[in-house]
Parts: sequence; C-alpha cells; structure tokens
Amino acid sequence: MRTEEFQKKFGIIGRSKEIRDLVDIIMQVAKSDISVLITGESGVGKEVFARAIHHFSSRSNNELVNVNCGAIPESLLESELFGHRKGSFTGATDDRKGYFEIADGGTLFLDEIAEMALTTQVKLLRVLESKEFMRIGGETVTRVDVRIIGATNKDLQREVDMKRFRHDLYFRLKAVSINIPPLRNRKGDIIELAKNFLENYTLYNRMPKMSITKEAEDVLNEYNWPGNVRELKNVVETAVALSRTNVLDADAFIPLLTIPSYQDETHNLPVHINKTAEQLDREMIYRALIEIKKDLIDLKNLAAKTQSENSAGNLGNSPNEVVPLVQIEKQAIMNALIFTKHNKRRSAQLLGISERTLYRKIQEYGIE
Repeated sequence: MRTEEFQKKFGIIGRSKEIRDLVDIIMQVAKSDISVLITGESGVGKEVFARAIHHFSSRSNNELVNVNCGAIPESLLESELFGHRKGSFTGATDDRKGYFEIADGGTLFLDEIAEMALTTQVKLLRVLESKEFMRIGGETVTRVDVRIIGATNKDLQREVDMKRFRHDLYFRLKAVSINIPPLRNRKGDIIELAKNFLENYTLYNRMPKMSITKEAEDVLNEYNWPGNVRELKNVVETAVALSRTNVLDADAFIPLLTIPSYQDETHNLPVHINKTAEQLDREMIYRALIEIKKDLIDLKNLAAKTQSENSAGNLGNSPNEVVPLVQIEKQAIMNALIFTKHNKRRSAQLLGISERTLYRKIQEYGIE
C-alpha cells in the first residue's frame, strides 16, 4: 500500500514531510506486536494514529479498546483495566472483565498514560512482560495476548526524573516512540485540514458546498493554533454554523481565534525559535491585524447597540439633536464603570467588548 492510500484509508490528513515520515514509520511497525508510545501536544490527533496502527496490523479483526487513564478515578482504574471478582470490594456485585480481557487478541490504547498511578504502573509492567495478571479479588492467573499503544501529552522522561512515572515501564513502552508535531510546526497542512473539516461538516449536516477565501486562508495559516488540530476543527465547524453565506472570509474566523495575552512579565525575554526575521515580522503583523479587527468588531457592535438604545428612548427628538457615536460610546463606558463600581472585567462583559478594548478606550477618552 502506498503512503497516499494509507492516509486516505485511515483519515490521516497532511502532505507535510513530518506527517509523511510518521506514516512511513507507522506502516513499518504496525505489522509487528511491538509496543508503541505516541507523544505530542493535546489535540494533535494521537488517537487517529493509534487507530491507524491497529487497523493496519494483523490484529485488525479484533478489538481496539480505548482507555483514557486521566478520565478514570485512580481508585477505579485498576479494576477497569484488570477486572474484579464478585465481593472483592464494596460495590463489586458481579464478576467483571477488565479492558485487558476485552482487548484479548487485539490492541489496548492507553491514552494519557502519564496520569496512571504508580501502583497501577507496576501491574501494567507485569502484563507487558509476562502477558498475565490476576483480577482484583481473584485467585487464578489470566493470560492475555494484547498489544499496548500508549499516548501522552507530557514529557515522560521528565515524569521519570520527577519520580512520577516508573523508568522500567517507560523504557518498555518506548520501544517505538512516535512524536506528532504541533500544527504550528506543519503550516502546510492547515488549509488541507480545514477544507477536509469543512467538507465533512457540510456533508454530515446536508448543507450546500462552502468555500474559504484566500484572505481567510492567510488568517488560518498565520494563527498559532495552541489547541492544534482539535481547535482548527472546532473553529471551522463553528464558522460554518454561524455563516449566512456559502463563502467563509477572514471575518468568519477572526472572532473565533484566541489571541494570547502578551502582558506577562517575561514576554520580552529572548527565546530561541527556528524562524527567520521575515517570518517573525509577518507573524507579528498578522497577530496585530487580528487584534485590531477584533477590537473594531467589538466597538462597532457596542456603538450600534448603544445608538439603537439611545434612539429607542428618544424617538420624539428632533434630528438636530443627533449625538455623535464617539460621545455615545464614551458615555456607555462611563455608565458601565459607575454601575460596576469600576470593575473593569464586569464592565467589559456588560458592554460586550473585550477587556483589552475597554482599557484602551478608557485611556483614549481620558476616563478616570
């Protein structure tokens, strides 16, 4: 099977070198039973790659069982993984199989494996080494044939150094380690992913075909995507749901992007990044434009809302009494500050603008 066919079959979107290299590795290791550790930031798509490994393996006809170790309370995780006998603890009213027995002959995907308690890690290591375990409250050994795929958004070597993760389990899991790069490091995949999410969403909801303008593509390409592929998917779907036309322009996306605050005391410290001065300048300009655009949208909405309210309360006034929008805006801000006793966050919420915009307008109008 060629790389392109593999990606299409298992839903791995992207033509960047990083993704194609990962696909090549997956196609090589999937056929064996070796344990695989998938690392990467939250939202990069670790589960997609885990599914591809399972379904391309000789175990594809058996179960792929997904377990989010961070979503199960520590006191229950051991029982969920290994099962229990009736009466082994309060609430154990029946014998119950664990995920290892359910996944027998198949694959067990342990997501957020770094959240697993040290005591449970000991038992997991035993299963990896001996392929056997005992249910909680059990007296007999259960043998299983399960392939393990682990995933985490943490640096497991650091977790080992901090004594929060067992070094022997770490070395056993990392027989093959796959790191999925964040979306900001593979900009070439952004538009392809966005168009894929757009097409899937419109098809699923039986909507007419939609397109993305070049300006909108530029906005998406320049954004940093701290939430990675998951954030991109949410932004595209939200933009489609809110759009009144079949064309998504820059304005459809800008209000949905999270612009980070750079007011931290350390934001002027030097950092080492693999970008040219030209790339950095362009990124800074786009960020500034996005912030300005969001501010303009906030102010436009505020002015329109305030003017509408003012007009509604003064329908009988003469046209000679038209009040400038700037004066209306200033008065609205002053009223909000008085009403909230100068609680700026609350004032911004009442006015329907961002706190950053409010601070700037207070300074602009000289409001004390």
